[in-house]
Amino acid sequence: MSDLPTRRARRLAEVSRPRSAPATRVPSAAGTRVMGILNVTPDSFSDGGLHQAYDAAVAHARDLVAAGADIVDVGGESTRPGSERVPLAVEQERVLPVVRQLVAEGIPVSIDTMNAATAERAVEAGAAIVNDVSGGLADPDMVRVVRDTGTRFVVMHWRGHSDRMYRNAEYTHAVDEVRREVEMRVAELIVLGVRQEQVVIDPGLGFAKQGAQNWEILAGYERFASIGLPVLVAASRKRFLDGVGSPEGAAPRERDLATAAISLLAAERGAWGVRVHDPAPTRAVLDVWDAWRAARS
Repeated sequence: MSDLPTRRARRLAEVSRPRSAPATRVPSAAGTRVMGILNVTPDSFSDGGLHQAYDAAVAHARDLVAAGADIVDVGGESTRPGSERVPLAVEQERVLPVVRQLVAEGIPVSIDTMNAATAERAVEAGAAIVNDVSGGLADPDMVRVVRDTGTRFVVMHWRGHSDRMYRNAEYTHAVDEVRREVEMRVAELIVLGVRQEQVVIDPGLGFAKQGAQNWEILAGYERFASIGLPVLVAASRKRFLDGVGSPEGAAPRERDLATAAISLLAAERGAWGVRVHDPAPTRAVLDVWDAWRAARS
């Protein structure tokens, strides 16, 4: 904990670049950003209700940074399978005070939302990234917000809202189809004025994808990287990890070691970022890899 100010300053420098230019990659594990998940919700699948109160949310954000997060991804609407949408006002009441406080403390913030109005207000409050699981499809005004603010935009592969997404989890060749749909969505955004250097792509693990399809997506990582855009890998604690590296049927938090393993494999392949509930195991494996690589150079 004693080196937290130094670590925070270093990570702030890595992720807080001018919005007109992409972040510069560095030849180390530190080049993969660790995005810590902050769910200010009562019903998220892993930690719903734990950080819904303002004080608890801010405290957890500080803990995420202390544990190794470079970015805190603040969300006020659960996207767990089967979840229903929440009113816009409720989402904003949950997230905006937290975003303002974290920005005031110098913590890089991403806003996890499908709502353009929430994204716009969060960016005005200082959020550096908009992370939209729908890639701008749920709210057509999201494109304007991202285009006009120039903020980083995480564009996830999406086939519908959480209450019906598994009905659309039908693929002949999952990697090829998801890649094509992501590439087409990015092309649409660029035609609409979003700059290519703003975009980070996310293959959407767990969204409209069942069990083995998620492993196919991970195994096909290079196919997504070949699009030529930064890639975010968001596997943390998801259902397809059940029984992999932990007992089958165990609580989602028991999947953190499997999550860290995926983070390491993603970083080794050049991922822009990994999104995790508990940054500590992921930061540990990335630091080990960094030390290994440093000894070889």
